[in-house]
Amino acid sequence: MHDHAHGVSGVRGQANHRLLAISLTLTATVMVVQIVGAVLTGSLALLADAAHMFADASALVIALIASLVARRPADERNTYGYQRAEVFGALINAVLLIVLCLWIASEAVGRLLRPAEVEVAGGLMIVVAVVGLVANAISMWLLSAAQRTSINVRGAYLEVLGDLIGSAVVIVAAVVIVTTGWMPADALASLLIAVMIVPRAISLLREVVAVLGERAPDGTNVTVIREHILSADGVADVHDIHVWQLTRGAPVFTAHVVVDPDVLTSGRSARLLSSLQGCLADHFDVEHSTFQFEPAGHREHDAH
Repeated sequence: MHDHAHGVSGVRGQANHRLLAISLTLTATVMVVQIVGAVLTGSLALLADAAHMFADASALVIALIASLVARRPADERNTYGYQRAEVFGALINAVLLIVLCLWIASEAVGRLLRPAEVEVAGGLMIVVAVVGLVANAISMWLLSAAQRTSINVRGAYLEVLGDLIGSAVVIVAAVVIVTTGWMPADALASLLIAVMIVPRAISLLREVVAVLGERAPDGTNVTVIREHILSADGVADVHDIHVWQLTRGAPVFTAHVVVDPDVLTSGRSARLLSSLQGCLADHFDVEHSTFQFEPAGHREHDAH
């Protein structure tokens, strides 16, 4: 017997779509301010932060497109719908971050090797960095709840977090320049921004690989799930357990369950099915589960 429990969630609601749009507007506005500020001050750190903002804006555009695509209903060709669009958007997001880090590091090293050629206006640099700090704090607050259930919103959230820290680093570098006149602080701040971005980019990339590789979600213990199923009244055995994610926060579960003969003959199968699906939803947050009931002695026809 087969049945499904529907209701997988993620970046599929209008609320998350609106949050991403607001965050994109803030990010794009601050990016323009930082580009102008970098030109006026000669600050590489501001330019690096602006470049990071550009990557963020691109990532948010990708997230918005992915969220629109993911909301399309399932069809005969895409039976799970389009939720994986979020994962591909996050993959592009991670690659953009890594490329950005390489560019920032290259420019910063070049400036450290030619310190005499660098002149930075620290006062204006502080003003522009503070604007970025405030805007990033607002964006993080907007995305903080949604990022817990969506890999794509999480990608955007991590980039905004990087921007927030980056703006703080730029402020420190600007204060050093204003108070001491030591210009290499700007290039060092740029390198620090790049170093802070890399771990988050790699973490996001690893999560994308885990989803595309159909690994069990973090925190999912298949042995414990098996024990819960076996403890149900009427269950004799369970095999062919599979659990994976369509995207972050959207786990999928399937299993073949061997049941006692009287479960099928007495009409208890529907009640048992509801019980097992409720168990998966309540104890393991699996909203989409499929069970195949088999009588004892049933022989599999699968190749494995």
